[in-house]
Amino acid sequence: MRRRLGKIEYQNMQNQLLTILGGILTNAVAGGKEEPGTIEKRAVQADGDDYDYQVYVPPNSNEKRLPVLIFLHGIGQRGGGGIIPTSGAASAISRHYFGQVPAIVLVPQCRAGSYWSDPVMEKTVTNALAQTVAECGADDRRVSLVGVSMGGYGVWHFAVRQPKKFAALVSICGGSSIVEGERFAPIAEKVGKTPAWLFHGADDKIVPVSESRQIVKAIEENGGSVKYTEYANVGHNVWLNVLGEKDLLSWILAQRLEK
Repeated sequence: MRRRLGKIEYQNMQNQLLTILGGILTNAVAGGKEEPGTIEKRAVQADGDDYDYQVYVPPNSNEKRLPVLIFLHGIGQRGGGGIIPTSGAASAISRHYFGQVPAIVLVPQCRAGSYWSDPVMEKTVTNALAQTVAECGADDRRVSLVGVSMGGYGVWHFAVRQPKKFAALVSICGGSSIVEGERFAPIAEKVGKTPAWLFHGADDKIVPVSESRQIVKAIEENGGSVKYTEYANVGHNVWLNVLGEKDLLSWILAQRLEK
C-alpha cells in the first residue's frame, strides 16, 4: 500500500481539497446564513516535537457542546504550516464554507514522507483531538472521521487502533491500512456497529475499488452498519461526485456514541 501511494502525484490537490470540504459542507446545509467562526492554526506535541494542525471553531461554540469532524487529507497535502488558507480571498471562501457547519472541524496535517498510520502521526491526531475537545468543550461522543485517499486509509487505521471512539466513519477512495495477513476482517471486528459510509470510483487506478468493496463486505458479514456508494465510470477523483451527496453531513452529525 505504501509503495503504491508513494507514487501518486496530484497537481492541484490544494484546490481539490478545498472543493471536497467546501462542496460537502455547502451542499449539506441549506441557507448558509450562519456567521463564520474562526480558522485557527495550532500545534500539538508528539514524541517531543511540535506538529501543526488547524481547527475551525464556530461562533459561540462555548455555549454548547458541539460535535467534532476530523478531516484526514490525501498524500498531496503532506508538509507543515496547515492546508487551509488563513488570509486573503481563499481564507474568506473557506470561512464561508465552514460558517455553515454546526460543528468543530479539525484538520491535522501529515508530515512530509509520513502516513497517518505512522505512530507519531497517530499520536499527533489523538493529541490534537484531545486538545480540541478540552479547549472547545466539544462533545466527545460525537467525533467523526472523514478521509480522502491516503486519509481514507487513515480512517480505517484509526478505526482499528481506537475502536468505539468515533461516532461515524467516512472513507473516500480509501482502503485497508493493514498490509499483512487478513486485511479486512480485523477492520470489521474493530469497527463493530460504528456507522460507516464509503465512497469509491469503479475505475479508480490509484486505489483499487476492491479495497472499499472488501471492507464493506467484511463489515456486512460482521453485522455492522455500513453504507456504500460506488460511481460507475469514475476514477480516483471520486470526491467530485461526493460533492453531490447532500445527505452526507447531516448523516454524520446524526451519529452519536452510546453512553
